[in-house]
Amino acid sequence: MRKITAILTDAVSDAFEACGYDRTLGTVSVSDRMDLCQFQCNGAFAAAKLYKKAPVAVASEVAAVLEQNSMFSKAEAVKPGFLNLTLTDEYLAGYVNQIVHDEYLGVPQTEKPDTIVIDYGAPNVAKPLHIGHLRSAIIGEALKRLSRAMGKTVYADVHLGDWGTPMGLVIAEYSERHPEWRCFAEDFDPKTDTVASLDPDELNEIYPYASAKSKRDEAFMDKAHKITHELQNHRPGYYALWKELVKASVSDIKSNFEKLNVDFDLWYGESDSDAYIPELIDRLNKKGLLHESEGAMVVDVAEPDDKITIPPVIVKKSDNSSIYATTDLATIIQREKDFNPTRIWYIVDKRQSLHFVQVFRCARKAELVPPETELKHLGFGTMNGTDGKPFKTRAGGVMRLSDLIQTATDGALEKLSGSEYVEGDKLKAAEKIGVAAIKFGDLCNQPSKDYVFDLGKFLSFDGKTGTYLLYTVTRINSILKKAGIAYTDTLDINGIYTDTERELALLFALSAETYAKAFEDMAPCVLCDNAYSIASVFSRFYHDNRILSEPDEKKRSSWLALSLLARKILTKHLDILAIDYVENM
Repeated sequence: MRKITAILTDAVSDAFEACGYDRTLGTVSVSDRMDLCQFQCNGAFAAAKLYKKAPVAVASEVAAVLEQNSMFSKAEAVKPGFLNLTLTDEYLAGYVNQIVHDEYLGVPQTEKPDTIVIDYGAPNVAKPLHIGHLRSAIIGEALKRLSRAMGKTVYADVHLGDWGTPMGLVIAEYSERHPEWRCFAEDFDPKTDTVASLDPDELNEIYPYASAKSKRDEAFMDKAHKITHELQNHRPGYYALWKELVKASVSDIKSNFEKLNVDFDLWYGESDSDAYIPELIDRLNKKGLLHESEGAMVVDVAEPDDKITIPPVIVKKSDNSSIYATTDLATIIQREKDFNPTRIWYIVDKRQSLHFVQVFRCARKAELVPPETELKHLGFGTMNGTDGKPFKTRAGGVMRLSDLIQTATDGALEKLSGSEYVEGDKLKAAEKIGVAAIKFGDLCNQPSKDYVFDLGKFLSFDGKTGTYLLYTVTRINSILKKAGIAYTDTLDINGIYTDTERELALLFALSAETYAKAFEDMAPCVLCDNAYSIASVFSRFYHDNRILSEPDEKKRSSWLALSLLARKILTKHLDILAIDYVENM
């Protein structure tokens, strides 16, 4: 179904044309002053320049035409030239009923094929997931679900960190702790030899230990670099151990991401791009882009108008090993061959912005993708503690993601202490509420901004929190159950009787704009804002009206229809945000 602003733009464009003006001046947007009007058009300002008239005179002419249109209860010209528009309740109710019967519940559908590869999550093999992985995972998941809801083809790629120096560090440390393992022997034969079982506890602590060791032991760091190079050249023993490391790590990573309702279509890693590196080198050479610099092979990507220094992209180090830029470029070739995407999105910490500028410029110069393919880095900000500094445990370390989820679950259990859940169900509900608190507390912020992680605030039943949204859904559940209405029923509203109904109906009508803006801006926070607005207005609607005991059957029926639609749209928003809701609280 069409967005309401598109429909209104047609009507206002017709009015401009009827007055003798260019119809392209009639673009309508949502009002930024809802106390004055619901929609606005600023085309009179441009018309004034084109037709040498005062803006308010143009707006007045157009308003006079629109006053004859049954869509509008008010079309008003306001100095110096704004055109303020308000819909009739009849038209608004009719549009909302179109949403009721729309199979997509008002979510705008793509008009042409659009294939998106979204690179998010980016966990590292042999490193436990920690809070630093939270933002990429949940922002990427929300964008994946939003894009699919809009009819786009999406491939979600976790893009494991499994091929660089960290792997060399881990294998180097294992070789010093377990030199007797056959995988470290020069004559290791993968057909007859096996890799020793990996202890999960050792796997969880070995990378931090090896990383710290490399900073104080230069010889160990050199050894790790040598092992990295040999691994990338598929030395049999190292490669066999590496495969076991990946297998063990992926199992744990999947388990943790599942708790956040995050899943992926592709479990590719940096290593999967290895087969495409020769083609990358060949294409760069054929374009005359690759040259030597201090023993390394690089591509210059600086441009004359750069405000900062953009260093060359290092494609091969002096020892011929690959780095992140190499695998990212090779992965672009792989994605282009496998999926022919119209867009490739990277949901990665904004501190990696320079890296992506280099990679994207190199990809463009080498023509790894067609010119129209979008390459975009959504850089997210830092998750800080209440002290304004990067979030840490009380001991000063980085909190594991599993510990964060458990802490939130424990907090939610306290909130449910007086509820009527049986114990098993109470724990399941607490897990959902805890995760909702974490995710909404993050997603409601502009992705690029730093934010303060305050779990106590996020678990509150008051204010803009995931907990409040879940509570609103359970309140609507109770109303519908008492009225004998199934969540899957389809009910029309028959009118608008109160101011809060009008507010609620307008929010429903603007859902399509919300989805479109969230997609265009790559900002799940837009959905969060709309969901909170619906929940807040519904709360006032609930308190102002006796929905179940209303004696006027016509009103009661319409109010129940509004309640059902509020639940459907709220749960649609929550589904896209990958937040589970509960039946009661």
